Amino acid sequence: MSRIMVDGTAPRRGGSELSVGEVSQRSGVAVSALHFYEAKGLIKSRRNNGNQRRYPRSVLRRVAVIRVAQRTGVPLAIIRQALLALPQDRTPTAADWNKLSARWKAELNDRIARLTELRDQLGGCIGCGCMSLKVCPLRNPLDELARQGAGPRLLKQR
Repeated sequence: MSRIMVDGTAPRRGGSELSVGEVSQRSGVAVSALHFYEAKGLIKSRRNNGNQRRYPRSVLRRVAVIRVAQRTGVPLAIIRQALLALPQDRTPTAADWNKLSARWKAELNDRIARLTELRDQLGGCIGCGCMSLKVCPLRNPLDELARQGAGPRLLKQR
């Protein structure tokens, strides 16, 4: 019994390029998300004679990096910048990926510190009704922080 892919083609064995359906199946990412990633410049494909997208196998690693980075809260713009630093003409090596991860390490450590601080303050700050207490980090008497802009100002500072 032969298998049929989402895009109606049979799966290839060892081919150098993948259809959008094959990338979707292999990565677990919806075809629409792959199209979105391509529109945002995160991944690239070429069009064959039938105007169908064809992706290099190395796109699977890139899609995996995108998904992991998104789960950790890295914005797509930063993911795109990092991926642009990787070689486009060959599969990235371990050294290439190490450079990428080193760029994100400081940002991720900062994000972890901010999230840890927020987690530790959640029980005592949000929804407690103590906005008059001087020890509350969210206290903003007379809306003094409105001059700095909209939204939460104290938790963003660092």
